[in-house]
Amino acid sequence: MKKIALSIMCTGALFFATQNMNAQVEEVEEIETEVETTMQEEYTSLEVSELPQAVKDALEADYSGAMATEAWMKTKDGKKVYKLKLDVDGKKEKVYIDEDGNWLKKDKADDTE
Repeated sequence: MKKIALSIMCTGALFFATQNMNAQVEEVEEIETEVETTMQEEYTSLEVSELPQAVKDALEADYSGAMATEAWMKTKDGKKVYKLKLDVDGKKEKVYIDEDGNWLKKDKADDTE
């Protein structure tokens, strides 16, 4: 009789422990998803052809032969900041530039990728 009672208690303990572990894992996944969504909303997608002439000129002058494949834009402190994905001799590179054609470092662009 003691073995049956002990078996039932062990089974119940395993059940509750498993449920507790699953609940903790689901919370972490929800938090990570919310953070990613918030950060992605900062930049809006933009056609490369819509970039201002100052940005195109700076790209041509400083990245000779590079091709902008994707572009994003956000407004920070009243100024537009562009994030560009470049193809530089077959290598992918992300750069940041303001609307006046000044190159920015990643920390000044406030991008968290």
